[in-house]
Amino acid sequence: QVQLVESGGGLVQPGGSLRLSCAASGSIFSINTMSWYRQAPGKQRELVARVFSDGKTYSVDSVKGRFTISRDNAKNTVTLQMNSLKPEDTAVYYCAADLRRFIGDSYRAYWGQGTQVTVSS
Repeated sequence: QVQLVESGGGLVQPGGSLRLSCAASGSIFSINTMSWYRQAPGKQRELVARVFSDGKTYSVDSVKGRFTISRDNAKNTVTLQMNSLKPEDTAVYYCAADLRRFIGDSYRAYWGQGTQVTVSS
């Protein structure tokens, strides 16, 4: 069984910062990508940022220069540092990991339960 547990959401004023963390645990053989998605009310879930096993990263244009994704391969954790937050960043943020549980397994996506981020004055 695999679990992804997020932490670090909350309420912050515009221009403020938050740090989201996600830890993957359980039967894990290897992790390919680790990602953060978000879903705002009435909108589809969207990819925010992704980090690959070699450390390369991708982020959506709307967060470039403000959000930084990083991972600790030894601890199976991924972090999203969010700076200069805007009201339009308000959403439920989900952690996702593309992993396989044992040698010979197929890579598949596992999701966390989500954490609320609200940017408001």
